[in-house]
Amino acid sequence: MGTTVTTGVPTTADLMEAVAAVGTAYFQDFASAAARHGLTPSQAKALKAVQEPVPMRALAGRLGCDASNVTGIVDRLESLELARREAAASDRRVKIVAITEQGEEILSLIRADMTRAHHAFGSLDDEQRIALTSLCRQVLPLLSGQ
Repeated sequence: MGTTVTTGVPTTADLMEAVAAVGTAYFQDFASAAARHGLTPSQAKALKAVQEPVPMRALAGRLGCDASNVTGIVDRLESLELARREAAASDRRVKIVAITEQGEEILSLIRADMTRAHHAFGSLDDEQRIALTSLCRQVLPLLSGQ
């Protein structure tokens, strides 16, 4: 990690490195679990993003990719009967993506299969869980621009 000031307080660079390392390890566990259930990380992430119906364009934004990429991802999820596309009631040209019951089941299996994440977070006591949740809630809106 980066340089720590003499007081032992991590620098911003130290925090950024630590969060990046945790995020990478979490994503690797997620990707491995998704693969064990026949999905790419992008497909599994899309399932998570459409637990509430979402317009295709908004899904592209959530996934950080082009609309053309989202079309392929949703095509695959539809072919597996994990998601469905329907026209928006207010504008038939807008396509809404929603998770199916089978998609919810697969997403639940993926989450349950994230053994490293379960082990890591399961090792925290109640006080640590409360502190971590509080810190995440404080930092996330700033990172996501909300």
